Amino acid sequence: MQSKLLRGTFILTLGTILSKVIGLIYVIPFYQIVGKHGTQLYSYGYVPYTIFISIATAGVPLAVSKFIAKYNALEEYAVGRKLFKSGLMVMSLTGFAAFLIMYLAAPILAEMSNPGKGQLDDVVTVMRAVSFALILVPFMSLIRGYFQGHQSMGPSAASQVVEQIVRILFTLVGAYVVLKFLSGSMVTAVSVATFAAFVGAIGGLAVLFWYWYKRRPYLDELLEKDKGTVNISLKEIYKEIFIYAAPFVFVGIANPLFQLIDQFTLTKALVEMGTSKKLADTAFGILNFESHKIVIIPVSLATAFSLTLVPSITKAYVENDRKNLTDQLNQTFQVLLFLTLPAAIGLSLLAEPVYTVFYEHDALGTQVLGAYAPVAILFSLYSVTAAIMQGINEQRYTILSLLVGLLVKLSLNIPLVKMFETRGAVLATAIGYSASIIINLIVIKYFSRYQYRFIWRRSLLIVIFAGCMWVGTEVMYRFLSVFLSPASKMQSILIILISAFAGAAIYFYLGLKSGLATRLFGNRIERVLTKFKLPRRRQSVEN
Repeated sequence: MQSKLLRGTFILTLGTILSKVIGLIYVIPFYQIVGKHGTQLYSYGYVPYTIFISIATAGVPLAVSKFIAKYNALEEYAVGRKLFKSGLMVMSLTGFAAFLIMYLAAPILAEMSNPGKGQLDDVVTVMRAVSFALILVPFMSLIRGYFQGHQSMGPSAASQVVEQIVRILFTLVGAYVVLKFLSGSMVTAVSVATFAAFVGAIGGLAVLFWYWYKRRPYLDELLEKDKGTVNISLKEIYKEIFIYAAPFVFVGIANPLFQLIDQFTLTKALVEMGTSKKLADTAFGILNFESHKIVIIPVSLATAFSLTLVPSITKAYVENDRKNLTDQLNQTFQVLLFLTLPAAIGLSLLAEPVYTVFYEHDALGTQVLGAYAPVAILFSLYSVTAAIMQGINEQRYTILSLLVGLLVKLSLNIPLVKMFETRGAVLATAIGYSASIIINLIVIKYFSRYQYRFIWRRSLLIVIFAGCMWVGTEVMYRFLSVFLSPASKMQSILIILISAFAGAAIYFYLGLKSGLATRLFGNRIERVLTKFKLPRRRQSVEN
């Protein structure tokens, strides 16, 4: 059971991480091409787009995967195919409707974003350029959900990577050509960069069509094994999908909504404090684009878990297999914390050289990234706990938890910004997410009868390991800073590589020595131990 969970997670995790890494690396040349002003414009357009795309897809990949997994477990394969055929048309219509709404509402959204003087029309143009992607992405999301519902994560992973590569190539080449060869304006360059989302969607869709062509014989074989005992109408199907999907929408737009609050309030609060509009816009770009792009990387693992957890947990829940459900939850929480905690801590410690490598040496960027990095742990926990709630059919509470978190964020954002400037917005986000996570954990415990005692003990062990890693990384960083300057890109790369290696070596040595890493990753770790002739795991670490 754990092997199957980890295999599916590994495939989708690999695709998600590759996609995120590619999406992270491209910001280095993109920043060099368009600069701070360009990233500000990009952020103004992309945050609303992310919200629209989440609503347009209506949580389709996860909702459809959950629906299909449920009926496949009952050997009612025709129900899933019926949904697939009808859903393609429905998602095409919702995608086009979402495109029209965002395109027409762009002036209103731009004005609410409070851009700098003379930038209103520029923001409208950028928003309209990115809105075209809404036509294709919902259609593509249904196909991904169909494959995931059959426990086939490869098509989703491959299409994500191809979509990202095509999008980024078009972004970089397009923006560069506009500015360097066509002598175009910055708004034109950024509009081309955002329109790349549409071009990338074409690439991702092409991959999914190829997989459908290859996998269709197998899927048709499943249809022949259909029991045919369930006769469910399209109305009933969509009713069930809507019940599944509504909470998925809220989960999908959680992070963009927190960002949108910053987009509508951060610059306004900073200007009221006496900060110049130009500096306030710079702070917004650092928070919502530059730092966020880096911080979101550790969250990739949690996102992959969210996608793979739902069908697996639904199956265990439908079959009333409490032991397997508990085992899956234990495994998921442990792997999540084991990987995201050290990543977030390391990123916070090395914020200055990391920001220099990706953008430039900047005091404000360093401060914001250092404060923002630990919030990645909360992003991950929220994503996974929300997925668990959906898996146990208590998805209605995800809406409650998100609304509470957003209310906390909205209430605290301006006061905290006026107290701590840009870092106040980060703190408000952390408090808001914490409120949502607490509600999610309570709901999981109450309805699944899951006990957290084991995870609390194991979390303490992981925190101790991360603390040792923090000390080692900090000592190495301070030592290297005597000889190397974090203001230099090349020297910053050396600082990051050496410091991160020192911290990672300490952390994973402790994980191996204690046996925890072996418990979590099984044969892969055993092969590493054999290859490097390292000590075997201790038996004192329990599952």
